[in-house]
Amino acid sequence: MKNQKPPFEITNQIISDVAEIAELMGKFSVTNQLSTNPTLRRSNRIRTIHGSLAIEQNTLSLEQVTAVLDGKQVLAPPKDIAEVKNAYEIYERLDQLDPYSVDDLLTAHGILTRGLVEESGQFRSRPVGVVDSQGNILHFGTLPQYVPDLVMELLDWVKTSQVHMLIRSCVFHYELELIHPFADGNGRVGRLWHTLLLSRWNPVFAWLPVESIIHDRQQEYYAAINASNDAGESTVFIEFMLSAIKASITEAMEVSDEMMDEMSDGKMDKATQRWKKIEAYLKNHDYIMNADVRELCGVSSATANRILAELDAEGKLVKYRQGGHWAYRLTLKMCT
Repeated sequence: MKNQKPPFEITNQIISDVAEIAELMGKFSVTNQLSTNPTLRRSNRIRTIHGSLAIEQNTLSLEQVTAVLDGKQVLAPPKDIAEVKNAYEIYERLDQLDPYSVDDLLTAHGILTRGLVEESGQFRSRPVGVVDSQGNILHFGTLPQYVPDLVMELLDWVKTSQVHMLIRSCVFHYELELIHPFADGNGRVGRLWHTLLLSRWNPVFAWLPVESIIHDRQQEYYAAINASNDAGESTVFIEFMLSAIKASITEAMEVSDEMMDEMSDGKMDKATQRWKKIEAYLKNHDYIMNADVRELCGVSSATANRILAELDAEGKLVKYRQGGHWAYRLTLKMCT
């Protein structure tokens, strides 16, 4: 039936989260560094791309994704490098996409999967089973002959529904995964379109790395999809996604506040103070990790990553793997 509402319930938790997110966005817009700071926007865009692709087993680290987009040579599978370049291209075109257009949805899929899948920019022509990382079938996607009509109906519902866009965008994300309209790239398109829909409610969402939060909570993401599949409605998935969106805004506000502090204190002074703390720490420890920098400098995880990446780029620290985590030690020249 045309415009039939997808199945979901608006719970007290959902109402509470929507109100809290709206309030957070109101506060964030007052001190929003994203509108004036191109460096922060680019950093968030790179985190978005890294997060969304890492969920789909892309092997590139955040630093490697940055290097690829800076035009540097990176030793990695060509497929993974192509995924990064394709994703960056379509996220950069976000403001040109019509979130209710099936043609634009196909165009986005075509750019995301260009040179990587056979049916790029097309709905799939064959049946498909959706499997988890262990190869267990989670559900069978819609039969291919029904895919175009169902996607168009879903887009039409999102366009005309009176439900809050925060909820509508979550429902779209889940229902697209359920239909599974493409041979490959469904997750990437779903997360991209979710961001696109949110950015039409508030433009700041174009620069918030919600995908990065989803990547950090990947097991919860799949568990929410599975729970919604079992229940036959997207309620659990909506609740999960709203919590991820809330976490993304909260983190962005912390980073923005830290940048305001840096601007008021003088960036060089702040950077020097942080380096002195890290250098002193490394005189008594073999290496330093993100959590150590957070505690030493009183910053968020995202800012700790930025500090460490800058010190690595400056040749003061060297990054390496330590017990399955990234660690940093002083370079030889800094030790002498």
